[in-house]
Amino acid sequence: MGKLGVWEAAEPGVKRCILNAAGSLMMMEVHFEEGAEGYEHSHPHEQMSYCLRGSFEFRIDGKKHKVSAGQSIAIPPNAKHGVTALEADSALLDAFTPIREDLLER
Repeated sequence: MGKLGVWEAAEPGVKRCILNAAGSLMMMEVHFEEGAEGYEHSHPHEQMSYCLRGSFEFRIDGKKHKVSAGQSIAIPPNAKHGVTALEADSALLDAFTPIREDLLER
């Protein structure tokens, strides 16, 4: 687990930092520039995203959901999902279970 506490570029205009990973739970902070996207993907992990600041449009299995500061959203395992930041300097706190080994091993 050498990636804890290290900020890295994800997609254009998106950077992330894995804050902690222990047992079967992982927490990550993700910062977005306005209009930046977390591209659509899926994974077998359960995910919850909490909006720290700004606002986002999530796409989960073809349905759109708007989330603003102080709100959260659950993403089921294997759901195809993506997100777009609607404001400058937007940020999410993501939690995953089980741990996203694929992100830790990059």
